[in-house]
Amino acid sequence: MIKTALIDIQKTLKDLYKLYVPPLQIRIDNENLFEVAGTRETMQGRQKVDGFYFGSIIHKQKDIRLYYFPIYTHPTKFLWISDDLRKCLKGKSCFHIKQLSIDLENEIKAMIHKGIEIYTNDNLI
Repeated sequence: MIKTALIDIQKTLKDLYKLYVPPLQIRIDNENLFEVAGTRETMQGRQKVDGFYFGSIIHKQKDIRLYYFPIYTHPTKFLWISDDLRKCLKGKSCFHIKQLSIDLENEIKAMIHKGIEIYTNDNLI
């Protein structure tokens, strides 16, 4: 089954991020924006933050935007993602999701899990 209703896609992606709370914390959760970050105080660039940014989900008119920061900070660790998922990647860390198959959902779940491992090993979350 392929999900095409944006509200269903948004809920599914939020649930995938929520699987990792903790070690992630939810910073924002409303109908248009969902954001997660780490829980430990660390440096993000030159600024000290109370949790390293991990990702967010934004509901747009024509798609759901999945922002996923580990693919920006560690791009060589995600060379394995499929062409189908890579086609959704616009820019360096934003995936535009218009429909969500089971395979794509499972791949996003694996990608998030890999990011958690990377950020945990780097003491960012």
